[in-house]
Amino acid sequence: MQTRKMHGMTEMAVAAILLAGGSVALADTDTFGSGTNSFNIDFVPISKATNPSTGYGFVANDYRMGTYEITNDQWTKFKAAYGAVTGTPADAYDQGPSFTGTDVPTNHVSWYEAAQFVNYLNTIMNNPVAYKFTGTHGTSDYALSTWSAAEADNGTNLYRHKDAKYYLPTEDEWVKAAYWNGTMLQTYANILPSDLVSGSPDPTKWNYDPSLGNEPWAVGSGSEELNGTRDMMGNVWEWMESTYSDTSYGTSSGRDLRGGAYYSDVGHLASSSARGQHQPNYEDDYVGFRVASEVPEPATLSMLALGGLALIRRRRTL
Repeated sequence: MQTRKMHGMTEMAVAAILLAGGSVALADTDTFGSGTNSFNIDFVPISKATNPSTGYGFVANDYRMGTYEITNDQWTKFKAAYGAVTGTPADAYDQGPSFTGTDVPTNHVSWYEAAQFVNYLNTIMNNPVAYKFTGTHGTSDYALSTWSAAEADNGTNLYRHKDAKYYLPTEDEWVKAAYWNGTMLQTYANILPSDLVSGSPDPTKWNYDPSLGNEPWAVGSGSEELNGTRDMMGNVWEWMESTYSDTSYGTSSGRDLRGGAYYSDVGHLASSSARGQHQPNYEDDYVGFRVASEVPEPATLSMLALGGLALIRRRRTL
């Protein structure tokens, strides 16, 4: 019998915990593509069990948030497998990363480009795409559209298809993953008091102080955040699926950005006020993204049937 490790524990050890009535929440790694174009995305589970009562961060379902921002390496392998990342408007597709290190977050990426990346993740896993594009893939007439209410997530989110497994996070999904500690939204995505310096996040653990480098660092270089993610404060601003203020889901509406970047002041990192926006065709070296996902089926249904409360994550490959 092959035994697979999950966060330092084997499946046999997990089974023993569950049989004893315990519970465990484990991260998940999904693998996309094959050969030289294969890459992994790590996710952490975010539970629906508790939610803020007001403001941002209410999410009624379990989901997964990408542990890291999407890197140049993942972006390059996606492009090699997917083909031309182009469409309309043309200025959404006319720049490449300014910071070119393999493990730094991909940058100079528009919302439309991020949406095509997410659609590739769904397609390669034989899932419906998240975002509706009309026209011919790889040509200048490839354009974002919206789903009907019958096709839309919850019947209301006209950007996301209801059956898509991978997507850009909404602002609520992103905020909950970054700041929610089960009781309240923390001001900063920290765990320990030692992460603070004079009440602000330690800039050696989160990349937001330009005096310490003024460029993105390799993803995961800083401290782990409260729900297991990395770099949700600083490094690069991250695209949200959500519009900033337009609730009509116009295809060219301004999209939210969250998290601050390598040049930010500390106010850009705060849970309550750190909102930005740009049109979805915008590209700059301080803008990137991370991916969210629905929760896959439990790896071992028999474990759950025995009374465990676990969120078991599996490694999925295609």
